[in-house]
Amino acid sequence: MVDQTAQIEKPERRAPSPSGRSALLGAMFLMATSAIGPGFITQTTNFTVQLGVAFAFAIVASILVDIAVQMNVWRVIGVSGLRANELANRVAPGLGWALAALILTGGLVFNIGNISGTGLGTDAMLGVDPKVGAVVSAAIAIAIFLVKRAGAALDKIVVVLGLVMIALTTYIAFTTSPPVGLALKNAVLPEEIDFLAITTLIGGTVGGYITYAGAHRLIDTGRTGPEHANEISKGSVYGIIVTGIMRAILFLAVLGVVHGGAVLAEANPAASAFEQAAGQFGLRAFGIIFWAAAITSVIGASYTTVSFLTTQQTSRRTRDLMTVAFIVVCTILFLILGKAPVKLLVFAGGFNGLILPLGFTAILWVAWRRRDLLRGYVYPKWLLVVGVLAWLLTLWLGWQSLTGLQALWA
Repeated sequence: MVDQTAQIEKPERRAPSPSGRSALLGAMFLMATSAIGPGFITQTTNFTVQLGVAFAFAIVASILVDIAVQMNVWRVIGVSGLRANELANRVAPGLGWALAALILTGGLVFNIGNISGTGLGTDAMLGVDPKVGAVVSAAIAIAIFLVKRAGAALDKIVVVLGLVMIALTTYIAFTTSPPVGLALKNAVLPEEIDFLAITTLIGGTVGGYITYAGAHRLIDTGRTGPEHANEISKGSVYGIIVTGIMRAILFLAVLGVVHGGAVLAEANPAASAFEQAAGQFGLRAFGIIFWAAAITSVIGASYTTVSFLTTQQTSRRTRDLMTVAFIVVCTILFLILGKAPVKLLVFAGGFNGLILPLGFTAILWVAWRRRDLLRGYVYPKWLLVVGVLAWLLTLWLGWQSLTGLQALWA
């Protein structure tokens, strides 16, 4: 890890780039596409099969918690201009190191799953051997961080691939004719409430490194400080809305298939659902969606994990090389371990649900007690109250997930 002790009293003020608003859009989609990974697709499919229309309530509940978390995280990081690890070290010396270690562990687990997901995607899309597809995909991700304008390339790629995933999944959802009315009813009056499902969705959407992906990218764009508070807040909400839309249409696409009585293949239930919905086209579409979800998550996980191992004084070249090294290590571990992707990906979401409360504690403490770190900004009391309620819920859900994860690996 790069030394984090040489901190400055005030963050470096960067002038916004000429394309500042498009950079903000990139930060929003980086957070969204980091969440919309292979684990996201696998979790949504598995829980739709298990819970049916009742899964709609878990989606709504998780979105509400996600918004409460991200509004606070983006607001504090964006206004202060300091990354979460830097803020944590200001709150309590060494806390930033502890958070970085947890993010590194969670990011490593998630990225192995993300890389395996690229292999599954290329297999469904082109019939390529999953290991070969994973290696080629990792090389593509590495190339993005080696180009001269890596930041601009990253922003454009995550936006385009995010829109492609949503468009293809929406088409498949229309072909399956899901019971929309019944799903809407269960979103408010569920037939069943599954707390493990809610915990896993929260962990997979705002857990671990994903919590900070967009906010840390925001710092690199230069659009930080109290003057950008409202813009920052809107970006955080829009990012969660993007993930919510993707979750909802994927849920409806799979629900339409299983509600009609179809049985999905255990080896790859999501691919089976798309194939039964639209034949070979559905399978190829699934491959594109899964690959796009996986490679954007590889990019997001690698970028954000490295941002916790460096400071804002670390040169961009050094950060890019460390990101490349992280992707290489994760790819090698995937090739060595070769674990069942579905189980690993579901585990990653639950594990990150356990990480969430620690970093969120530091964020809320800064919002409550450290106005000096917020450049004199008066933090909205209503937002702080919402954040505390969400924090209490994540503590309880994190504890609940322990039992569920033990059962998963039993």
